[in-house]
Amino acid sequence: MTYAIIETGGKQLRVEPGRFYDIELLSVEPDEKVTIEAVLLVQHNGEVTIGQPLVAGAKVEGTVLRHLRGRKVLVYKMKPKKKTRKKRGHRQEITRLLINSISLDGSVLASEDSAISLTPDAEVTEPVATGTDNNETQQTIDVAAEAVATHETSEAAATPDADNPPAEETATE
Repeated sequence: MTYAIIETGGKQLRVEPGRFYDIELLSVEPDEKVTIEAVLLVQHNGEVTIGQPLVAGAKVEGTVLRHLRGRKVLVYKMKPKKKTRKKRGHRQEITRLLINSISLDGSVLASEDSAISLTPDAEVTEPVATGTDNNETQQTIDVAAEAVATHETSEAAATPDADNPPAEETATE
């Protein structure tokens, strides 16, 4: 797994390709590319490159998804026995940034395309409780088969015919 530690908005942030992060407001329009050259550390396949203070030749490229405002923070000041109270609120302006690639000395170490994603053929393991002894066991579910089964059951419910088999039989086929 390749990652980098960058500095933006006075904060240090660990970033990976294919993920998005909320950072301090950038003066860039949405859907534009941004290159961050303030890279403090790069880790690629167990090899760590640490800068003093910045890694020479390292760049992190990203795309601005949108600008938004963060959650409201309430500041309440009160002086007891003085009848002095102040209630103020603040919402920070932030930018949602999608990391496209991490490069070092002109060569791309990792990009958004090489990031791991969930494919339809992936299997998901989830605990299932049995009705007899209340012990939890694990059951492997094929994600693609489950999606097909739910699609077939929704079609069967939409067209009420006597020829349609029950939903349980279509899921087992």
